Amino acid sequence: MTAIVANSRQERWWNSRTAHRFMNHHLALLGMVMIAVLTLACVLGPYLLPYDSLYIDLRARFAPPFTGHHYMGTDPLGRDLAARLFMAGRVSLLVGFSAMLLSTLVGTLVGVIAGYRGGWLGTTLMRTVDGFLSFPSIFLVLALAAALKPSPMMITVVIAATSWMEVARIVEAEVRSLREREFVQAGRMLGLSGTHIMFREILPNAMGPIIVAATLTVARAILMEAYISFLGYGIQPPLPSWGNMLNGAQQYLGSAPWLAIIPGAAITIAVTSFNFIGDGLRDALDVRGDHT
Repeated sequence: MTAIVANSRQERWWNSRTAHRFMNHHLALLGMVMIAVLTLACVLGPYLLPYDSLYIDLRARFAPPFTGHHYMGTDPLGRDLAARLFMAGRVSLLVGFSAMLLSTLVGTLVGVIAGYRGGWLGTTLMRTVDGFLSFPSIFLVLALAAALKPSPMMITVVIAATSWMEVARIVEAEVRSLREREFVQAGRMLGLSGTHIMFREILPNAMGPIIVAATLTVARAILMEAYISFLGYGIQPPLPSWGNMLNGAQQYLGSAPWLAIIPGAAITIAVTSFNFIGDGLRDALDVRGDHT
């Protein structure tokens, strides 16, 4: 019986073959490098630049990139665009990661309970998931954002509240496939509680799909924050985010296109990189989700 449990744990996602397959996925490695560079730039960049993100120099309004010490140019108020981009990146990445953690936690909890318990409880939980999924997520996000006071925490909660359902469905399907495995039966025969079996035996074996879903959720959360802020319902100035930088740049597309190109490129790099990492993890873990 102990051998059965040991064998099941040898099959978990962190085995060396998985790591080898991931390291051979060149786009995933490129994504990791880009995210690392982007994160370091956002964390350290504001301390290395000569201008603060809130410093206003009206004489330098609309300076194009590489003008003096304004390496990415300035905005309509003469604020350094590089400083604002990096500070906005802190906000956008923080919202993305925080929304991912919250939605993954809720979705995993619902999915594990529904998948293991089954019966009326599992049916009720999954019909609740279906009910949330029946609403177009973008309209639900905008409705919640318009009704609540804009702040990074509020945007994080709003995005998480509309993202946990996909994780729940993935986890529920994975747990249902694992609950009749030998190591689960062995745990029941040993008298282990249902909670112990769910979270100490089944959940570690279901981490592969959860990690893939979480990685892709970060990309979705960054895009969602940018979309909400672009429409004016998200992060509010003077606190910068990539989304509200795009919102402020739309009227200057002809005269100062760099105001939109630079934050747009940052969003593209972040979202593409997380998608690359998610694809690499899915291939390495051999996870077959909604993409097949």
